Amino acid sequence: MANEPPANEAAPAAGKPFSAAEPQKPASMATYKRLLRKEIKRRAAEPEINFLNITAMMDMMTIILVFLLKTMSASNAAIPQSADLQMPKSVLSTEASQDGLAVVISKSQIIVDDHPVVPVPALPATAIEAKYKRSGPGDLYIVPLANALQSWRERDKQVRLATGKDASTSEAIIVADAQTPYRILIEVLFTLGETEFGKFHMMVLQGTKVPAP
Repeated sequence: MANEPPANEAAPAAGKPFSAAEPQKPASMATYKRLLRKEIKRRAAEPEINFLNITAMMDMMTIILVFLLKTMSASNAAIPQSADLQMPKSVLSTEASQDGLAVVISKSQIIVDDHPVVPVPALPATAIEAKYKRSGPGDLYIVPLANALQSWRERDKQVRLATGKDASTSEAIIVADAQTPYRILIEVLFTLGETEFGKFHMMVLQGTKVPAP
């Protein structure tokens, strides 16, 4: 029939006139920028770390240093007494020093940093046994005591260098029994001097003042 449309052309929908496709509305500038930023972030590669941040490392080293200083300068004033250690009394009222290595001389042993290092002979002996000396009974140098002191001295020297203190010498606190023979006390002091301990504090109990005559 002459009025029939060609077979390859679609017939218009019933009740709706045939028209060309309507053009889409362009996207707004804000939408365009938002999509652009999203795509840039998606395609961006992870940045490479080409530097070393030492701030955290310095903080860690500072904490370790403070811990070491607190450990080295811990109070040695709380010395427990027993039948083996009775400290002498003093009329002085000054505060006891808390700086230094505690060297305890009891009736039975010499203790350094809470570790026994050499036995003390019972009275009436007045000196450390010759087998612990460097060169015989007449020597004042106590070898086991010196070994323990040197180990502590090396650590104290590093702490003093780090804190700006004088590293040429260390301090010691002598805690001796009231009946310690003078000779043993001198031997301990001599050994301390030989191992770069140049300042000593003698710890005593605060007693009552002696009335004036």
